[in-house]
Amino acid sequence: MNREAFVDAFAAARASAILRTPHEHLAAPAMEAAIDAGFRVVEFTLTIPGALDLVRTFSQRDGLLVSVGTVLTPEDAHAAIDAGASCLVSPVLGTEVGEVAAQRDVAWMPGIATPNEAYAAHQAGAPLQKIFPMPGIGAAWVKAIRGPMPFLNLVPTHGVHENNAASFLKSGAHAVGFVQSVFDPNDIAERRWHKIKGRAEKALASVR
Repeated sequence: MNREAFVDAFAAARASAILRTPHEHLAAPAMEAAIDAGFRVVEFTLTIPGALDLVRTFSQRDGLLVSVGTVLTPEDAHAAIDAGASCLVSPVLGTEVGEVAAQRDVAWMPGIATPNEAYAAHQAGAPLQKIFPMPGIGAAWVKAIRGPMPFLNLVPTHGVHENNAASFLKSGAHAVGFVQSVFDPNDIAERRWHKIKGRAEKALASVR
């Protein structure tokens, strides 16, 4: 999937499920629970042991879009794309990753935390901008930044949960990402997949 198609599909889905866990053998069933709940855009961070193997497996599924997070180097970027990533996500604005994404026509979502960084990401060719970490004013920040820069496609992830996700979207966010509000670390460790699925269902209901 090329970058434009991913950006459009992400907007239609409105939300992604973002998994970060140190437990390699528990990552797949945790993500399965979110997919069972209805998520169609998912993200595995490179901090997960064996993350690229997970990307290879899940990216083969019809109707499922897989992003790779914590991409910090060109080498990471190429490896993620080779594994099947449709989008490269970073916690920072690393333009070398963006160059790889542009060369290989996949979406790129670098992390931004200020108006200057948001505009710099846009100028560097990022079709999406991940708000990380989220400023204290939350959804109001999204609305304030998009006032003078409506061309930005801002995606809050840090601190997003079922009770505030809709407010981000109403303020102009392109989509939102759910992290620990879906993938509670204790639920993963204790293999409580039904609880993860329940949280994922509530998360999706909040953005529809």
